[in-house]
Amino acid sequence: MTLRLPDANGALRAYEPRTEPLTLTPGSAFTSRTVFSAAHVVADPYADTTPDGPAAVDWDATLAFRRHLWSHGLGVAEAMDTAQRGMGLDWAGAAELIRRSAAEAKACGGRIACGVGTDQLTAGTLAEVRAAYEEQLAVVEESGAQAILMASRALAATARGPEDYLEVYGHLLRQAAEPVVLHWLGPMFDPALEGYWGSSDLDAATGTFLEVIAAHPDKVDGIKVSLLDAQREIDLRRRLPQGVRCYTGDDFNYPELIAGDEQGFSHALLGIFDPLGPLAAEAVRVLDTGNTEGFRALLDPTVELSRHLFQAPTRFYKTGVVFLAWLAGHQSHFTMVGGLQSARSLPHLARAYELADGLGLFPDPKLAEERMRNLLSLYGVNQ
Repeated sequence: MTLRLPDANGALRAYEPRTEPLTLTPGSAFTSRTVFSAAHVVADPYADTTPDGPAAVDWDATLAFRRHLWSHGLGVAEAMDTAQRGMGLDWAGAAELIRRSAAEAKACGGRIACGVGTDQLTAGTLAEVRAAYEEQLAVVEESGAQAILMASRALAATARGPEDYLEVYGHLLRQAAEPVVLHWLGPMFDPALEGYWGSSDLDAATGTFLEVIAAHPDKVDGIKVSLLDAQREIDLRRRLPQGVRCYTGDDFNYPELIAGDEQGFSHALLGIFDPLGPLAAEAVRVLDTGNTEGFRALLDPTVELSRHLFQAPTRFYKTGVVFLAWLAGHQSHFTMVGGLQSARSLPHLARAYELADGLGLFPDPKLAEERMRNLLSLYGVNQ
């Protein structure tokens, strides 16, 4: 049956839902690229909490979603911004998430890397920022997961210039037990990170970032770049020391960056691979055979959905990710920690449904349609 979906102008338009999903089954591990999906957390919808209270997590559903990603060969990037770090999930909740997910990964043979940040602090001295990082690094390393050193709001607020970033990151890298991933998250994802690496001039910031890596290349597995600037990422990965990987975090340009060029390619650590998991995995397996055109044919059509979910204010992309997980049947409700389900408009969600349905992302299109109808009815849209 036709759905009436609201557009950005408040008008209703007719949409004919898809009846058949893509047929995508779990497959073998990837051989040409290392690929992580930054996974969301599932809230407990029955918890009596408030947006500024501690996060209430449905652990069974949260871990089941990670098993879904692992079953398709994807690694899980845990406790990253997709999991609402600093936007509903505090450090206590993130630490429990890390421990539980790392144990689950060990039990089922899944690959996992976890975010290390400083969200115990809002601001502090450099010594306090270092101590906060150290506390989180210890939790991740004790869990057996790989560490991802995330950008720190507290460091951005405290650092006086590039030398403070060199000092803090150098200290952490010297004591890291295993090579880590360094994460450069741009201000479009988190406005508090403006001027990271000591400068708002991206060329100057890039110089400091590369200086950190060059001083400790044996302690850096790779970098995760989330600046939504494809050419800057390409230029940066060409300047990396031998053996240091580039993991794209560019949710606008990921197909071309993963496909690469004659001088190299990016691996992936992406929030959009949460809703795209099975399709993204299928595309990478095609790329493993050397079929770049086949890879692009599968992944290029998903970019419109990704750019829609990550449109400004980009930090609210998590709402669309969780919405699609609900429509796909990975969770029984559309509730988020911190009440973030309210962060996107009904027209935005309707367009996300339309694009995802058109791609065949929903394992049960009828269930997705029914849930979309229920949401429209809740907002007063009569069918």
